[in-house]
Amino acid sequence: MRAGLAIIAALATFAAAQAAQAVTCETETLDTRRYTVCKVDVAAEELRLFLTDPSGAPFGDFDTLDRHLEGNGRALAFAMNAGMYHDDRAPVGHYREDGREIMRVIPNAGPGNFGLLPNGILCITRTRARVIETRAFLAERPDCRHATQSGPMLVIDGELHPRFLPDSTSRFIRNGVGTSADGRRAVFAISDGPVTFHEFARLFRDVLRLPNALFLDGNVSRLFAPELGRNDAGRRMGPIVAVTVPR
Repeated sequence: MRAGLAIIAALATFAAAQAAQAVTCETETLDTRRYTVCKVDVAAEELRLFLTDPSGAPFGDFDTLDRHLEGNGRALAFAMNAGMYHDDRAPVGHYREDGREIMRVIPNAGPGNFGLLPNGILCITRTRARVIETRAFLAERPDCRHATQSGPMLVIDGELHPRFLPDSTSRFIRNGVGTSADGRRAVFAISDGPVTFHEFARLFRDVLRLPNALFLDGNVSRLFAPELGRNDAGRRMGPIVAVTVPR
C-alpha cells in the first residue's frame, strides 16, 4: 500500500512539474489591483482552442475537457475561457479550430462589449500567436490554425482602446490575452477582483508591455492553473483556450 501511494505521489509531482514547465503563472499588481498572469512560450508548447467534443456537445468546463484529453493521453496544463458566446455556447464571432472555420468574422459594430470597435482576433499557428485588430485581420487574412474573435481590443499597437475612460465606474472581474511583437509569447491575465477596462488595459500596456491585447470576457472569467491549485468553476463556458501536455 505504501509503495502504491509513493508511486501515485511521484506521478502527481511529475505531472505538476510538467504543467509548471509548460506555463508560468504569477501575480502582478498595478495601482493596488492584483492580477494573475500566465505566460506561454507558443513555439515550445501546445496552445490551442477547444469548443465541443466529437459528438458536438460543448465542453463547458475544465474538468470535462480534461477527461476528454485523458482519452488522447493528454492533460491540461493551463486553460481559460476564450471569447464571448451565445446561450447555446456557440461563439459570437470568428472561431477556427484545427484549421476548420466554425464561425465567420464579424466586422461591424454592435451591442455589448464585443461590438465596441475596434475588437480583435487571437490567431494561433503552430509556432506563433498574435492578437490582431479585426480590420487588419480581414486585410491580411493570416493562416490561423486556431482563432477566436472577441472585443473590445484592450491595446492596439501600444495604445489603449480610445473608448476607455480613466474614471469609469464599471467594474467586473475580467480576463484577456496579449501577445509579444514576435508572436512567441502569449500572455493571459485575469483580475483577482473587479476592475475597469482602463485599469485592465493598462496592465497589458504598462506592466506586461505588450503591443496588442484583447479582452476575452468579464464576470464569467475562469482560470485553470494547476501550479496555483486553481480550477475555477461557475457558469459554463463556450470557447476554451488551453495548453496541453502528455499525461
